[in-house]
Amino acid sequence: MALANAPYMDELKAAACEVIERGRYLHSTQTELLEQEIAALCQTRHCVSVSNGLDALRLILRAYKELGIMRDGDEVIVPANTYVASVLAVSDNGLVPVLCDVREDTMNLDSGLLEALITPRTRAIMPVHLYGTPCWDNMLVQVARDHDLRIIEDNAQAIGARSAIAGFNGTFITGGLGDAAGISFYPTKNLGALGDGGAVFTNDDELAATVRALANYGSDRRYHNIYQGYNCRLDEIQAAMLRVKLRYLDQENKTRNAVARAYSQAINNPHVKTPVIFEDMEQIWHQYVVRVESRDDFRAYLADNGVGTDIHYATPAHKQPCYINLEHGALPVTERLADEVVSLPIAHPITPDDAHAIAEIINRY
Repeated sequence: MALANAPYMDELKAAACEVIERGRYLHSTQTELLEQEIAALCQTRHCVSVSNGLDALRLILRAYKELGIMRDGDEVIVPANTYVASVLAVSDNGLVPVLCDVREDTMNLDSGLLEALITPRTRAIMPVHLYGTPCWDNMLVQVARDHDLRIIEDNAQAIGARSAIAGFNGTFITGGLGDAAGISFYPTKNLGALGDGGAVFTNDDELAATVRALANYGSDRRYHNIYQGYNCRLDEIQAAMLRVKLRYLDQENKTRNAVARAYSQAINNPHVKTPVIFEDMEQIWHQYVVRVESRDDFRAYLADNGVGTDIHYATPAHKQPCYINLEHGALPVTERLADEVVSLPIAHPITPDDAHAIAEIINRY
């Protein structure tokens, strides 16, 4: 984490000192300005900063329940190939996660499978822009409109990405495509805090007000609690850190894109399948994920050659102990990906030259 923040260290220290000297650590200037700046980036009317990405999704769904749009037992369609937080947000609200398999090329939700999953209790679809690749297409939009469903984006990994087609409000930036979106500022994200953080985005005034109240103990004003809410606030220090790094987000995304293209151009090994680069959209490469059938051997080989790797994600939600009783249909693509995916280094200080050097090692595997 220290390496990732090294380019901004002096500015981060100055921003932290400013907050400390000001003496306001919650609900003050830095949080307000961050919300304005990130709402402008995602082209939404509202941004509500919260404690983390999971809470962002939890609060959206809870707000829809408070507004009478959802109730206990209603269903939300979620891609099976995602971090478990996407599913936790649904079940935590007394809603039923309905798992949808994913596409081989995007590794994102397969909108061609949606119709078969819809029941009278379906209320929303939660596309996940996994690894920084937008999950938004005409069929997803059409299904949502035909069945009067909300689209809640899990934008935890894709801030600054752009879809190939416009969202509900005519914009292309992920986080502003659907009815609402949640984002994570976990330290490893392209825009990462120095701790936990997240935000909710929407153009719905009533939803935004409800989320803001729920995140602050359920209060719409001091000592007046209209909901049985939570404490899900973002603090001023983290907001200040994020405002510093937000100024460099575009460059961060461009650098990751250059690294991803370097990998894809240089890796030439029949045992290693590289991710698809889509020229009609802008991916921001939170992770660069290849697929290898003999994953353990591949990772051990790279480790022996000084290259660290990771797996995102080795165990899909429906195979987690906490969801052992979750009913679901066949999920062949998700399960195959879980056995094969390997994340290569892509975050700072990795450069395109580093990617070429790592690709040479991979090509000898």
